[in-house]
Amino acid sequence: MSSVKVVTSRQMRLIEERSEEAGVSTADLMACAGEEVARRVEGIPVGGGTVVVLVGRGNNGGDGLVAAKRLSDSGHRVSAYVCVPRRLPDPQMAAAAGAGVAVLRADDDQDMAALDRLLDSAGVVVDAVLGAGRSRPIAGGLEAILRRLTSARAGRPEMRLVAVDVPTGLDADSGAADAACVAADLTVALGFPKTGLLTPSAAAFAGEVDVADIGLPEGVADDVDVEMMTETWARGLLPHRPPDAHKGAFGRTLVVAGSRSYVGAAHLAAMGAYRAGAGLVTLAVPEALRSPLAAAAPEPTYLPLPESEPGVVSPDAAPLLLQAVAGYDALLVGCGLGRSLAVRRLVEAILYSEGDLPPTVVDADGLNVLSLIRSGDSPWPRLFRRRAVLTPHLGEMSRLMGGRQIRPCDRIDAVGSSAREWNKVVVLKGAHTAVASPDGGIHLSPFANPGLATAGTGDVLAGVIVGLLSQGLPMESAAPLGVYLHGAAGEMVRRNLGETGMVAGDLLPEIPRSVRALRNR
Repeated sequence: MSSVKVVTSRQMRLIEERSEEAGVSTADLMACAGEEVARRVEGIPVGGGTVVVLVGRGNNGGDGLVAAKRLSDSGHRVSAYVCVPRRLPDPQMAAAAGAGVAVLRADDDQDMAALDRLLDSAGVVVDAVLGAGRSRPIAGGLEAILRRLTSARAGRPEMRLVAVDVPTGLDADSGAADAACVAADLTVALGFPKTGLLTPSAAAFAGEVDVADIGLPEGVADDVDVEMMTETWARGLLPHRPPDAHKGAFGRTLVVAGSRSYVGAAHLAAMGAYRAGAGLVTLAVPEALRSPLAAAAPEPTYLPLPESEPGVVSPDAAPLLLQAVAGYDALLVGCGLGRSLAVRRLVEAILYSEGDLPPTVVDADGLNVLSLIRSGDSPWPRLFRRRAVLTPHLGEMSRLMGGRQIRPCDRIDAVGSSAREWNKVVVLKGAHTAVASPDGGIHLSPFANPGLATAGTGDVLAGVIVGLLSQGLPMESAAPLGVYLHGAAGEMVRRNLGETGMVAGDLLPEIPRSVRALRNR
């Protein structure tokens, strides 16, 4: 699978209609969906417990019943607990019961004693209650059932919870979670992941998101612009490394970064570029930082810059930088430069120069300078016309948008419209980082790692992206590939160290390992 579309609930309904028109019915899709859910449940150690399927009305419940039948056929002890009445006749329920699935109904379990007994013995619970169809707050009997499930999970942490398509109570579009929503260990996204699953707010509820092929016909989602990054997609973008290459073949990168308060930012960005495969990296830093940085990082070359005060770059450095940059394949501006007036003048002089610049990444303090630049009534986007990669976090993105506050559920629309309006590639950082291109394409990272929420990880990411640019990748490829490699490196660190205590420097050796892992698969 080269790429995976990410869809809203409305888009998914349209896709299912197109599927029906192409000859693949809802029943066909349900049969495939149930099989895929069952296959994933079979891969989870049950530890002698039963599989309990919580069944709702509609297609999500039908998917769960098909999975229950398949699991029973393969020898598992399976119970289906029907949370809300289903329309009769119910062929999926009849088939499940005929295969030996024990079917219990919430309407017959007034004190929920039967549900409690099921949860006490469950090795795996399958949430097939609402899926993407929730439109109202959860209340009444269903809320009570989910509260029972929450309590059972707290008392039996070994029990695994698998959500079908979307965890019950999680909004499929916004990622907002109802108060009764129960966090899943695994969400089996049917056909395509829903937009809400790849929002920061959903990260605590969706668990691992595994996309299941349910037999949708080719072409039914061709008009969807949002995609999730995958291994296969990332592998196809990796720059070629010929065995007879020399350092010049992998590009020359200039990194303008660092100040007395943020010495580490320059180091992390430069080493991020090297670890991404750049052939030569030059650190352009205030003169006072050259010696301590060279002692910590001997690999880069150095371009010492004149200072406005010790450790703070001077605007007088602009002519030197603009002369030097002609010899480089990619430029990064901003990491740890600080926010002084001198820095502002320098960044303006570089980004607004009349001469040519190589492909450019603007990060951190470079973005803060951009957000402040105005000429009369003209905001920065009308003044900074060059193509570039911008790498803001949510706060920086808000400042670039003139102070507009961006809700997490609006970030995909915000990053897409901004990339088109500004004619820039925009990397909106955070859980499930979103990367948008001016042509309308949007890529979402599959990774949501709280260990990356620490100082310096953004500097590493900016370095990785500029390192890929220096190897000749276009901006529309280098930015999302850099996000993927950075996220994959973070997952490697999480597996080895855990989430707590991860620091930005831990990512650096894992970046080439993530590249090697892609190439070897």
